[in-house]
Amino acid sequence: MSLVAIVGRPNVGKSTLFNRLVGERKAIVDAAAGTTRDRHYGKTDWNGREFSIIDTGGYTVNSDDMFEDEIRRQVLLAIDEADVILFVVEVSTGITDLDASMADMLRRTSKKVLLVCNKVDNNDQIYSSHEFYSLGLGDPYCISSMSGSGTGDMMDAILAALPADTKAEEEDDLPRITIVGRPNVGKSSLTNALLGEERNIVTAVAGTTRDSIHTRYNKFGMDFYLVDTAGMRKKGKTMEDLEFYSVMRSIRAIENSDVCILMLDARQGLEAQDLNIHNLIVRNRKGCVIAVNKWDLIEKGPNTMKAWTEAVKKRLAPFNDIPIIFTSVLTKQRILDVLQTALRVHQSRKRRIATSELNDFLLPLIENYPPPSTKGKYVKIKYVTQLPTPTPQFAFFVNLPQYVKEPYRRFLENNIRGHWDFSGVPIQIYFRQK
Repeated sequence: MSLVAIVGRPNVGKSTLFNRLVGERKAIVDAAAGTTRDRHYGKTDWNGREFSIIDTGGYTVNSDDMFEDEIRRQVLLAIDEADVILFVVEVSTGITDLDASMADMLRRTSKKVLLVCNKVDNNDQIYSSHEFYSLGLGDPYCISSMSGSGTGDMMDAILAALPADTKAEEEDDLPRITIVGRPNVGKSSLTNALLGEERNIVTAVAGTTRDSIHTRYNKFGMDFYLVDTAGMRKKGKTMEDLEFYSVMRSIRAIENSDVCILMLDARQGLEAQDLNIHNLIVRNRKGCVIAVNKWDLIEKGPNTMKAWTEAVKKRLAPFNDIPIIFTSVLTKQRILDVLQTALRVHQSRKRRIATSELNDFLLPLIENYPPPSTKGKYVKIKYVTQLPTPTPQFAFFVNLPQYVKEPYRRFLENNIRGHWDFSGVPIQIYFRQK
């Protein structure tokens, strides 16, 4: 699929334009310069032609931003990837030194560059756009990314500049694996290590990643979407507006995922916020794999891994049938195991068990270990079936469903898990009047 990159200095409206083109608020927009850091991908279509859009951070030099070098590298990677480049400038500020510097760089590329003059909200401002001819990049396309005016002509120009479309990829049914966790546990480092490129900016500063970053992974016979998210702190610590929106994007990413990789820091152990994220995954009925990162920094004895596993499962109870993988992103220890386990959990989440198979196994078990009687009433389970739902849910038909208590529900769930592989997958059990 063809790629269009949106580039420019900070705060010229690149993310607003990106959101308008993709038709949803995928990129965080804020008045603060430098809000966007990583490359951000989305899809759009115009006149029946579909193509991808890349949003980038603001290109800058000699600024106080500690992320400057990394953002600049992300911009250069996006330019290298793209078929067409939208160079966005702002009409009210005119040509700045940064605009001139970037135009000089873009004139040297062999890619098609379209000059987009943003924030043109009235006819008088169109006259002000004429100074941008001096950048030597052809006619400026005057638009307002906020209202959408002028974007039609720009889209026509993009289509004319795009190469002939290749066959559209079948990607709707691909699994979505989302990496979640507290800030600075190594989520972006894991994404970069798996992809084999510096896809996301990584620093020692907590909260470096702000948006949820989607990437197609197609290696070693595996094909899925990998989503890196912003770290999720406790509510009381989410002070900035930007961080609030980042956390909301992470929650939305969990809701849209199939399997979540919950990353922990081996030096800090399982903390309260990790439990909150785990509960969020379970409430949304998503598959879960726990990756304990920075395992290379831990002093190990003969039973360190076993003791760690038991301690984590004890705190995660009652739903603790979750694969736990001890990894080090820095040394790439077991990082592929994390992916393979996540894909296995995805298959388990889609598992359908025949009604006859369920009844053949569970009914004799229930007959030998029936639900305890309550107030002299005997509970009889006659029949069980798996419901036609996207996630594993089972209905038990009972004469007195109100008398089946939670311990017996867990007894049934544990036996289902013991007989079929539902590791990492939340299961729902319902008791219905027969």
